[in-house]
Amino acid sequence: MTRKYKDLIFMKIVLASNNLGKLAEIHAMLAPLGLELQSQSELGIPEADEPFRTFVENALAKARHASFLSGLPALADDAGLCVDAFGGQPGVDTAFYATRFGYAKGDDNNVIALLAQMAHLTQAGQRRAALVSTLVAVRSADDPEPLIASGRVTGEIALAPVGSNGFGFDPVMYLPEFGQTFAQLPGHVKNANSHRGKAMRQMIALLQERWL
Repeated sequence: MTRKYKDLIFMKIVLASNNLGKLAEIHAMLAPLGLELQSQSELGIPEADEPFRTFVENALAKARHASFLSGLPALADDAGLCVDAFGGQPGVDTAFYATRFGYAKGDDNNVIALLAQMAHLTQAGQRRAALVSTLVAVRSADDPEPLIASGRVTGEIALAPVGSNGFGFDPVMYLPEFGQTFAQLPGHVKNANSHRGKAMRQMIALLQERWL
């Protein structure tokens, strides 16, 4: 890549997330562009409020927040699980799903709560769900033209967790085309087929077209 003035401006991008799993996945996918990804926690930036009911609005709020406090371009991901039987919930509330049922916030408790709530759904098609990722990148907090990309993967919620890779709902997100959950797939296969992987491929194309 030829290094021009515009390239230098965007050598470092802040990831508006404290989720180490997201950081590792996104870092691996951005590495070929030569961009340095830094988590907001490394810069002492607190998490942004997420008051909105759509992924894109929350991702934009997080990206603008991180960019404003860092003075750097920022990339934010808002992702969640949308279960058909629950009318698309938990959606943007995915990270806090377990707290609805008296559990502490956390991935393992989210899985426990989800399986308990779906225990009565045993017929074909009743456990259909989608993992959704929306990515937003801004050059500054006031960027009037944010880059927006989205990815979606449809599968079924398994009856019990299987696999040790990944995070979040990966152990119970069963993909019929692979005959495995996301947590059973090698990292490179997951990144190539996940909701975040699909969104990142769109985002990389946008970054190359608009920013680099």
